[in-house]
Amino acid sequence: MIDGSRWQYVQDHLKQANADFIQYQPDGALTLELDDEDWQLEITPAGLFVCQAGYALEDMQSLLSDGTAEDLGSDELAKQAKFCIQQVVSKYRDRLIKDGFSERVEMNDDYVAVFFERPVDFDNLSELEQLIARYRRQFAAT
Repeated sequence: MIDGSRWQYVQDHLKQANADFIQYQPDGALTLELDDEDWQLEITPAGLFVCQAGYALEDMQSLLSDGTAEDLGSDELAKQAKFCIQQVVSKYRDRLIKDGFSERVEMNDDYVAVFFERPVDFDNLSELEQLIARYRRQFAAT
C-alpha cells in the first residue's frame, strides 16, 4: 500500500489521462468498465492492476428463472455463475497468465468473480497508461 498523498497523485493523474475511470469509494480503486460488458479493469491503492469478471447471484437468478417463479438455491446459483464465468474467462486466461497475472476466484452470498492481478509501478505512470490502453483494446477486440 502506498501512502495517501502518493495514491492521490496517481489517482489524479490517471483520471486526467482517462476520464472514464470511476471511483466507487473515496480513495478506493479506480475502475474502468470495458466494452466487453463482463469485464472491468481496476487500479488499486495497493499497486495492483486487476482484470475482473463476475456475476451477482441476484442477476444470475433473473437470467435463469426467465420470468418464472422458480427459486434456485444459492449453491445452484453460484454453480451456474461459476460456469458462466469460466466461459467468459476462457478466451482471455492464457494471455493474462502469460502476461504475468495471477488468478483467483472469489465467491460469497452476493457474487462470484474471477480476478487476474499483477503489480504495477506507480513510479512509471506512462507505462501504466500504456498497460491500461493495451488491455482496454484487448477486451474491446473480441
